[in-house]
Amino acid sequence: MIRVPPFFIMSILVLLIGCSRSDEDPSPATATVPEPARSESWRESRMLVGQDTYEAACASCHDRGEENAPLIGNQEEWSGRSDLWTAILSEHANQGYLDMPEKGGHSELSDDNVAAAVEYMLLKTFPEMPRD
Repeated sequence: MIRVPPFFIMSILVLLIGCSRSDEDPSPATATVPEPARSESWRESRMLVGQDTYEAACASCHDRGEENAPLIGNQEEWSGRSDLWTAILSEHANQGYLDMPEKGGHSELSDDNVAAAVEYMLLKTFPEMPRD
């Protein structure tokens, strides 16, 4: 029996939903995250989803430091966030934390897309960090 990864199933569902709404006017409150083209590896695909999610939902604050959001790429601002890194930061991003609203104010995003955006931000901020 062939096992299909959950990420692949979610990608197909997002793609199908996105295609079915082609006549609607996208608004910031319902930002959709385009799925990336097939890439070399699972990690590259995940980082493309993370980048797309970041640009659609996170960049508005993390590129400018709005509401005390740590700037992407600024190691000093991110260094004291958590020793558990991805797990805790993903939980904070999905549930909201301090001034950051749940899922950055984009409740339509999946927990997995938000977690991919967290991984993308950490990769851009700490490129030398080993990855899981």
